[in-house]
Amino acid sequence: MIIVPVKEGDSIDKSLKRLKKKFDKIGVKKEIRTRQEFTKKSVVRREQLRKAIYVQQLRNAENE
Repeated sequence: MIIVPVKEGDSIDKSLKRLKKKFDKIGVKKEIRTRQEFTKKSVVRREQLRKAIYVQQLRNAENE
């Protein structure tokens, strides 16, 4: 559970901003999206491999 202490004198907007930042840091939105539907392990692995290849190609192009 995420707890955001509201300090005296802070506006609600600032507290909401802090809450949103914590949500983004923890990755709650991303996890909820992935849990909406089941994906097979082989598909997940394939996606990770594609992403790794893409990132490696970007790094190689950057170094050249």
